[in-house]
Amino acid sequence: MLRPITLLSLITLLPLSATAADWQMLVDERTLSVNDNVVELRHHFHSNPELSNQEFDTAKKIAAELTALGFDEVQTGVAGTGVIGILKGSKSGPTVALRADMDALPVTEKTGLPFASKVTTEWRGQETGVMHACGHDAHMAILLGAAEVLAGMRDEIPGTIKFIFQPAEEAEGGADVMVAEGVLQDTGAIFGLHVMPASAGMILYKPEGFMAAADKFEIIVKGTQTHGSMPWRGVDPIAVSAQIVNNLQTIVSRQIDISDAPAVVTIGSINGGNRNNIIPEQVVMTGTIRTLDMAMRADVHERIKRTATLTAESFGATAEVTIPGGTPVTANDPELTAQMAPVLKRAAANGNAHIVKPIMGAEDFSFFANEIPALFFGLGVAAEGKDSGAPNHSPYFYVNDKALSHGVNAMSSLALEWLYSQTE
Repeated sequence: MLRPITLLSLITLLPLSATAADWQMLVDERTLSVNDNVVELRHHFHSNPELSNQEFDTAKKIAAELTALGFDEVQTGVAGTGVIGILKGSKSGPTVALRADMDALPVTEKTGLPFASKVTTEWRGQETGVMHACGHDAHMAILLGAAEVLAGMRDEIPGTIKFIFQPAEEAEGGADVMVAEGVLQDTGAIFGLHVMPASAGMILYKPEGFMAAADKFEIIVKGTQTHGSMPWRGVDPIAVSAQIVNNLQTIVSRQIDISDAPAVVTIGSINGGNRNNIIPEQVVMTGTIRTLDMAMRADVHERIKRTATLTAESFGATAEVTIPGGTPVTANDPELTAQMAPVLKRAAANGNAHIVKPIMGAEDFSFFANEIPALFFGLGVAAEGKDSGAPNHSPYFYVNDKALSHGVNAMSSLALEWLYSQTE
């Protein structure tokens, strides 16, 4: 049963060194003091969502907040619409990074909240709503809360903290572009979080593969067009595609050892033909691949190509398979995860921080984690008294504002704990 969350539950009784106790108490106190502003920021971002690579007003708001906090440097236009804030402590030391993503989704909100999004846009030729259905509004508000907490603690900071507000996590041109532009230069470690429909204030994490690699794929099946009444005069790409779909399912169920790591192969769309009595020339299928092991990822890619092409060939058709570069596995550095586990436990509601099974959703935070030691964790944001809620990307996705303070405390504490560990 979920115990009621109070902001006082941030302060737990885990043992701390004298130095850590000093700054941790200050983090706890300042987290309490900035909470109302964090909630207000979250509501603002939620009411004013912007799609990937279009986060112009969002970026302006973030830059203004960081400037008002007296940051040493605020960079805009990074990877298009991203924002970087640099906060230098009064003590010399290394640099650590904290990251939040900024973009919303083409989803029409159905939560009925007083601050629900009313923004609409045209998406792929159709009018749709725009909603922070994945909780990036909470991520930004939490990171700005941590910025406010830490900006008031410069005397306690032995080094530099880099605040990364990343565009386009839901599309292309996000973390990978930021990495290419050098955002991690001279940075020793990075931390990030993602809100999830779990008990409010719970923290979920896992060493090594925490979230899956995600790869899109496209299969173009080409046959020979003919009249629907005379299928023997052509090669039916629809029938061929049906066999390819069936055969693809055996990759996970019969061909790979899923006791090593789970995998998913899903066909998400099939398009072919425009009339009931014409067998078309081609069918286009698209899908997603989810894996948690890099060797298995490469193996699954090859099996998809082989299965599609050979199945098509057996019917006298052809299949062209395209698998462009996707999002790698989000892997947490094992040593860093072990080091920071007590910090996560202190920040979680009632110490409720747990190692969990891997999540088959994907996150482009993985591009940062491929470069430097990283820790990415989940923060539960379900409604009061609930252990779960509507999933991310749902029009009913809900964020419990009472969980935000646990995220602020965790992000602030992780940065300080890492900096102190490097200077001891």
